[in-house]
Order: sequence, then structure tokens, then C-alpha cells
Amino acid sequence: MGKLRLSIAMGDYDRTRPIHDGRVQIDGVEPVTMLLSPEEMFFRAFRHEAFDISELSFSSYCVRHSKGESPYVAVPVFLSRAFRHSSVYIRTDRGIDAPADLKGRRIGIAEWQLTANVWVRGILEDYGVKQSDITWVRGGMHTAGRPEKIPVNVPDDVTIEAAPDGATLDGMLRAGDIDGFIGPRSLRCFDEGHPNVGRLFHDGFKAASEHFERTGVFPIMHLLGIKKAIAEENPWLPGALLKAFSQAKAMAETALQDTSATKVTMPFVEDTLAAARRLIGPQIWTYGVPGNEKVLDAFLDLHHRQGLSERRLAVEEIFHPAAYEAYSL
Repeated sequence: MGKLRLSIAMGDYDRTRPIHDGRVQIDGVEPVTMLLSPEEMFFRAFRHEAFDISELSFSSYCVRHSKGESPYVAVPVFLSRAFRHSSVYIRTDRGIDAPADLKGRRIGIAEWQLTANVWVRGILEDYGVKQSDITWVRGGMHTAGRPEKIPVNVPDDVTIEAAPDGATLDGMLRAGDIDGFIGPRSLRCFDEGHPNVGRLFHDGFKAASEHFERTGVFPIMHLLGIKKAIAEENPWLPGALLKAFSQAKAMAETALQDTSATKVTMPFVEDTLAAARRLIGPQIWTYGVPGNEKVLDAFLDLHHRQGLSERRLAVEEIFHPAAYEAYSL
């Protein structure tokens, strides 16, 4: 029997390129790999089930899984993790100096269910700001009329308004029609240095580090998913994917600490890596369920309390059964 020819959609990261360029082989698989943006991957995966294996939004997966409607089963390969204190943008001319100042404000979001937005609402909750304290304005960041990828329900006490026809969140923040924006990407007005647009947390590194020291949570953004029918027919596949993507990540980590010639286009790599290890530990970016139970459970709790998952999901149910254990020597 030949290898399975399977399509794989994933982001263009140092931790995925060894899969894409063939330096790491997936046992039993002949991959057809595509390096895509998260927005395109997630839209095509959840709207059209376009890929056999795909990087998935953690939030979107949980929405569908809680309803028993997910076409994919997840593997604990966390292709994206990020601290999200730097994802809160504000008008700097509105007297917004602390999270509590967001109460009663109008804040733009591209989608309610974005994983980054789930985590940010949890961060704001830590500062006493409830999701019901804010009027949320949903719309496209730079193109008007962006839809939610998947239908979601929100709690009765949450107010979400649609951006006016033809309006973008970038344009609204520039004009002062909203007081801020939350999202995994920055708006162009921030990138271009608009004089009245800035970040709520001026030192995102410090704020995120303090949050981690208090909670021990390094947020997970994306998972890897396999079409359920393929996983059922090939029960060896989830383990093979976890093995291969772990090997690819290990290659990226080895390259990152080789400072003879830095592998990323950024100075101070060795200092940043050392700081991350002092904060998180020697293994700064882990895959698998063991050791990640706390962050997974924290997200599932937020997701349910924010009205996104119909029931409170448990860590024990969200991944393929083969992902919860591994052989040892």
C-alpha cells in the first residue's frame, strides 16, 4: 500500500517549513502542503472543509465541537501561541489610560469568536472589565462587510453592533467613531503611526510577563485538525502528525539558538530567547496535552463563559484519543 496523499494547510512559520520543504517526513503520508494566512485557512476549512489536514482556530474548533458539528478532530500541535496584551488598540485622545477606562466604550472587533479576542476579553476580566461593560462594533478591518466564519451566539447582556455599511474598523478608528480595536492583527492606522492611535498596554512584554507569572498561562491560538473520516480510517495518522510536527518545531528551536548567524531578521534574538526561558522555562513552546492542561482548561472556561461553546468542554474530549498518550523507552 502506498502513502496517503493528503492536503495540509498551515502557516508559513519556522516550525512548519521543515514539513513544507520535506526535511521532516510524516510517516505514511505524501503531503500536498499549502502555506496560507490564518484568515484564508480558517475560512476555507470551516466553510468548505477544503483541506484534509489544516491549522485551525482554537475558538472556531471549540464552537463547532461543542455542537457536535466539527468536520475535523484536533491534534495538540499548537502552531500558534501568543500573549495578547499587545492586541488592544485605543484612541489616545479619549482618556483611556487603564483597562477600567474601557468601560462604556465602543470597541471594534473583526469577529466575536476570534481566539485572540477570547483571550483578550479574559485579560480585561482580570482587570475588572466585563464583556458586557463594552459596546462591541463588528466589521471588516480594512474591507467592509467581513462575516463571522461560523454562526455564534452571544450572551444576552452583550451588545454587538454592526459597523455601518461600507465602513471599515480602520476608518472608524481613524475618524474616532470607535474608541479602540481588539484583534490579532494591527490596523493600518496604528502601523502608519496615527497620532491618536496607540496600544492600551504601553509595555506589552512587561504586562504579559506579569500575567504569566501570576497565571502560568501562555495562550494557545491554533491547533492542527484532521478530517474526522480520514482519522477514523487511519488511526495511526494523529500520532504520526504529532511526531512530525514536533520534529519540525525542534529543528526551528535548534536554529533559533544558533546565533552564529541569526535565523530571524531581528536583533537581540539571544537575549529575547533567554528572557523567554527565564519566564516560561527551558521548553518555551510545547506541543501535546501533558503540561498544557492548565492553559487548555483556562481557554475552555473562557470560551464557555463568553457564550461561544454551548457546553463547558473538557480537555479530555477535544483531541483525538491517540493524542493523550505516547510511547516511552
